[in-house]
Amino acid sequence: MTEPKISQLEPLPGDWRRALAVVAHPDDLEYGCAAAVAAWTDEGREVGYLLATRGEAGIDTLAPAECAVRREEEQRASAAVVGVSQVEFLDHQDGVIEYGVPLRRDIAAAIRRHRPELVVTLNHRDTWGGVAWNTPDHVAVGRAVLDAAGDAGNRWIFPELAEEGLEPWDGVRWVAVAGSATPTHAVDASAGFERAVRSLLAHRSYIEALTDQDPEEYARGFLVKTTEAAGERFGGRPAVTFEVFGR
Repeated sequence: MTEPKISQLEPLPGDWRRALAVVAHPDDLEYGCAAAVAAWTDEGREVGYLLATRGEAGIDTLAPAECAVRREEEQRASAAVVGVSQVEFLDHQDGVIEYGVPLRRDIAAAIRRHRPELVVTLNHRDTWGGVAWNTPDHVAVGRAVLDAAGDAGNRWIFPELAEEGLEPWDGVRWVAVAGSATPTHAVDASAGFERAVRSLLAHRSYIEALTDQDPEEYARGFLVKTTEAAGERFGGRPAVTFEVFGR
């Protein structure tokens, strides 16, 4: 019996200058694609982060108000490790983000502000590869990002944004979904790997609440496993994978 052929992933398109990464919580990008972000900023590209929440419901032993401050601090420190200085928060409520017009409007407004060619988000499907149930926050934000990429370029959707000085931006060329079970493209994680580990480690409060394992051992082990698995479909190089939707 022969093994099934592993389909190879294409390199992510590189002809862009600005990206905006939009996710639900602090740490989402660090689990998903920080090594790719490090590679991009090394190349002189601009990357901004937009978080729908401050992750205030993420640590059982911390009250939400205290947790939000802690996790915002850790997210900003984490972003700085991979060369990102623009980190914004929308203040939707952690754990109960609702997909709908208000969320689409907030993301469309951010896209108009940042004017990216590439928008990055996290798995918006119901499951992680059919194995584990995804959180409703990830589903809501990921789906809203895919929709808002189009909303941002249509002056007749959210016309009040133009009145606020945010003119339509129809320059989004791709939406890249990290953590997808059906990736199409990848970014070499080699150069950014150590910074990706440090970036995930910056979320120490969350990691220590999540596991009794040594935080560095946990972070390194997780990222080694995911990038090496992706590398099997990317010429043997450790990689970060994305499902890319062109526009």
